Amino acid sequence: MDKPGLANVVFLDRDGVINEDSPEYIKSWAEVRFIPGSLEALRRLTDAGFAIIIVTNQSAIGRKLITLDDFEYISTRMMQEIEKAGGRILDLFFCPHVPDDGCCCRKPKPGMIHKAREKYTIEMASSSMIGDSARDIECAIAAGCPCTVLVETGNGKTAKNELGAKGIVPTYVASDLLDAAMWLIANSEQDPAA
Repeated sequence: MDKPGLANVVFLDRDGVINEDSPEYIKSWAEVRFIPGSLEALRRLTDAGFAIIIVTNQSAIGRKLITLDDFEYISTRMMQEIEKAGGRILDLFFCPHVPDDGCCCRKPKPGMIHKAREKYTIEMASSSMIGDSARDIECAIAAGCPCTVLVETGNGKTAKNELGAKGIVPTYVASDLLDAAMWLIANSEQDPAA
């Protein structure tokens, strides 16, 4: 008998959603600035029973702006701060490639979500994606993730126009990660199937 899949997974972009993004890329821990309310949002999602998985494009690695060790150090420190605030990240998947590499993992391609789904036997029907770019929302749709939340932090305001031009409407547009988390929690409580 197949074991039941992991339900209520939230896929989450990193830069522009959890922490402030930078056109110069995040290259060190000193450059990480948590967006106000994001740590509380992660705690609330954790307390509500959501499994949080980060899926993030990190072409700074492929561009040789940071090493894999640099990225892993930043990720470890972020996880420590998130856990100190009461949140828990189940896993982190990243794409180190530059756009010209033609990989299958760089969003908007769904490779990272597919890897996560295989690793954790995720029930996609109850999964959600929170991101600040058009490629986050497009990635979620390509992966069969039914609930997409666009945050207006980071690149969110530009992304809304990009998505509109393509005829793509996110399930919800949130002002920030905390707004997105509260919306997801409220809607999961109202869902009789949850």
